[in-house]
Amino acid sequence: MGTLTPLFSLVHDFLLVSLPDEQKCSPNTIRSYRKSLELLFDFIKTKRDISLSEITFEMIDRNAVSEFLDYLETERNCSISTRNHRLHCIRAFYKYAAQEDITVISHLEEIQKVKKAKEPETIVEHMSEDAVNAILKQPDTFTEKGKRDAFLLLFLYKTGARVQELVDIRLCDIQLGRHPKVTIHGKGAKTRSIPLRDDVVQHLKQYLALFHPEEHLFSEQHLFYVTRNRMKKRMTEDNVRQLVRKYGKQAREICKEVPENVHPHLFRHSWAMILYQNGVDLTLISQWLGHSNLETTLIYAHADTELKRKALEQAVPDDSPLKEHLNAARYKVSNEELLKRLCGLK
Repeated sequence: MGTLTPLFSLVHDFLLVSLPDEQKCSPNTIRSYRKSLELLFDFIKTKRDISLSEITFEMIDRNAVSEFLDYLETERNCSISTRNHRLHCIRAFYKYAAQEDITVISHLEEIQKVKKAKEPETIVEHMSEDAVNAILKQPDTFTEKGKRDAFLLLFLYKTGARVQELVDIRLCDIQLGRHPKVTIHGKGAKTRSIPLRDDVVQHLKQYLALFHPEEHLFSEQHLFYVTRNRMKKRMTEDNVRQLVRKYGKQAREICKEVPENVHPHLFRHSWAMILYQNGVDLTLISQWLGHSNLETTLIYAHADTELKRKALEQAVPDDSPLKEHLNAARYKVSNEELLKRLCGLK
C-alpha cells in the first residue's frame, strides 16, 4: 500500500500509541474512538466515491462532519447521545493531530465549530423494588445453574455494576476481610471499590464454595464463567443479557411492575434510585457508579422528583383546581436546588 498519508499516519499513532500508551485508555474506550473514526471515513468515502486512502484533512470540514452526524441520527437511527459521543471522539482525534502537526490546527478550528445536539431531558428508566425482587426469585436454586444465575442477578443489582464491569471481575478483585468489598474496573481504565453488604457476602461465599472450590482470592480467574470443553471461559456480556431477559420475562408473568424489556443496565439504575431515595448523597452515588462527573448522576434526582410529581397528581382529584396547576408547573427540582444539595447547602 505504500507510505501512510499524513491523515492516516496520525490516526495510527492516535489509536495505537497515544490512547493505549500515553492516555492509558481502556480497550473499550479505544474501540469507541476507532469505531467513530471508521464510521466518519466510510461516510466520506461513500459521499465522494473515493477510496479510503484518498481521504484528506481538507475533505473533513465543518459541513462534512455536520452531514455525517445527521446521517448517524437519520439513517443509522442513533440517539442524540450517540451522535454527540461520535463528535467528541472526532474532536479528540483532531486535538491530538493538531498537537502533533501544526498544519492541522485550522482543521481543528473547523471541527470545533460543529455544535453538540441538544439532548432531551433524561427520565431514567428503573424498576420498583417489587419488580426487582420478583426477578431475583426466578432462578431455580435447586440446580447449580440456577444458583449461579441467582447470585449473578443479586451481585449485578447490589453493586450497581455495568454489565461489562460485572463480567470483568476476577477473584483477585474481591476482599472478604473486616470490610468486604469488590474492585470494579470501569470506563477509561478507572477503578473503584464497592462495599459488599452482609447479604451479598453470605451469597458470595456460597457461590465461591460451589463454583470456585479449589481457587483462592488471589486467582486471576473470572468470578463469572461458562465452561466449554472443560475449560472455564469468561462469561460474555451477551450471556448476561440473555439470562436477565429470560428471568425478566418470567417475572413479568407474576408481577406486572416488571418492564417488558428487562436489561442489565436497569438493575444499575434501579439500585442507584434505591440509594438516592434512602438519602445517600449524590456525590457518593456518583462515586459508587463510577460516573466521571456529577451531572450524570443528577438524572436520579430528576427521576425521583418526577415520581413524586406523578404520585401527587394521582392523589389530586381530576376536578380539583390544583390539577391544572400541577400540569402547568410540572413540579421538578431546579438545578440550583440540586447544586445546593451537592455542596451541602441543603
